[in-house]
Amino acid sequence: MISKTKIAKRTKKKTKPEIVETINLAKKNNLLKVAKKLSSPIKLHTKINVGDLADLKSSKILVIGKVLGSGEITQKLTIAALDFSKDAREKLKEKGCTIMTIKKAIDQDSKLKDFKII
Repeated sequence: MISKTKIAKRTKKKTKPEIVETINLAKKNNLLKVAKKLSSPIKLHTKINVGDLADLKSSKILVIGKVLGSGEITQKLTIAALDFSKDAREKLKEKGCTIMTIKKAIDQDSKLKDFKII
């Protein structure tokens, strides 16, 4: 497991204030796995298509990266991610899914219970 000190060093390299705030909030709530993934280089963040979300067998999903718009969603989900493409946002809203930022998800549930982290 990565230390909080190592995460802090990685965080200094981040230029987007939203990501820095989210990393600090994750560290504060002892979500080191989330903070580690958020502090890693952006090219290592997950990119997942809307159509692949249903295969994850969870109604609450946290994507440390971007949700893309390819494919179709078949069920109502709660999805937290760093970013959503325009198409993904439209498809998810059309199906009645709840979409939010990772920071908002941590604010609502500090331990991210029931969230599948990808």
